[in-house]
Amino acid sequence: MSQPRARAAVFSAGSWGTAVAKIMADAGSDVMVHARRSEIAEAINTRHRNPAYFPDVDLPVSLTATTDPAAALDGADHLVLSIPAQTLRANLAVWAPDIGPDTVIVSLMKGIERDTGLRASQVIAEVAGVSADRVAVLSGPNLAREIMDGRPAAATVACPDEDAARRFQTACHTRYFRPYTSTDVIGCELGGALKNVIALAVGTASGMGLGDNAVALLITRGLAEITRLATAMGAHPATLAGLSGLGDLVASCTSPLARNRTFGVHLGHGLSVEEAMAATRQTTEGVKSAEAVLGLARVHDVEMPITEVISALLNDEITLDEAAAELMQRPPRPER
Repeated sequence: MSQPRARAAVFSAGSWGTAVAKIMADAGSDVMVHARRSEIAEAINTRHRNPAYFPDVDLPVSLTATTDPAAALDGADHLVLSIPAQTLRANLAVWAPDIGPDTVIVSLMKGIERDTGLRASQVIAEVAGVSADRVAVLSGPNLAREIMDGRPAAATVACPDEDAARRFQTACHTRYFRPYTSTDVIGCELGGALKNVIALAVGTASGMGLGDNAVALLITRGLAEITRLATAMGAHPATLAGLSGLGDLVASCTSPLARNRTFGVHLGHGLSVEEAMAATRQTTEGVKSAEAVLGLARVHDVEMPITEVISALLNDEITLDEAAAELMQRPPRPER
């Protein structure tokens, strides 16, 4: 007798949410996407396409959509959250009563809550009233457009409960997407959130025409910053050298598909924060989280000069030329 198909609820129908929904449908789950807009839900159900993000990609027939969060959550083995980190608390408070007692909640979010400095998994556990063992994180070098095209990619599934991590690993393992498991939620989550700020810096340097040497400098020293803070907060150093650390950092800093890098390029071209936001057209978590990351660095007494400069630049406290000069004029020191 065949086993019943797993069920997944994916909130929302943005680019990364749609990509993970497709992955899980291709891996054998019945997936229901929660879309805010009825026309997107209708298009997914009738035309099997998401016209807002991937109008050229056919979606599996086992992937459906609804505007009703309770309907999406009904019987879900996994709830996958792919919404802006700064809206997580308010939205989850509304959805939490409909989350099943055995549903594993998976965070795709790569941001730090500004008011509290909490990671997304911490907000989820607090608001949904669940133990940390029921909250997992998926993070890695995952550009949604490439995944929708079936190009090879990998990521890390981190959860304190190894069995829960393995179950979600199975639920998103396809011929083109290879997930690895970990119990280091802190490292996996911080690698994804902190790299966004470094990607902003790399994009800004690229937009200013500072060259490939500057890009390599920022990626390398950015990884040092990320590792310092993450390990101070309890992460394992090896996690930051893996897919959710170095891997995600490289993809976000080098690909024109990466939204934080793209935002930085607009800044480097001289656009204001508001103009860069309009030009990027998608949620840019690094912009929203930079100040919160800097706050964590101060709490844990960790030096993060690139993050300091980007935060000042975003707050119009320094100019582009001053930002470049401030990093290059720091006192010389040993590399380690």
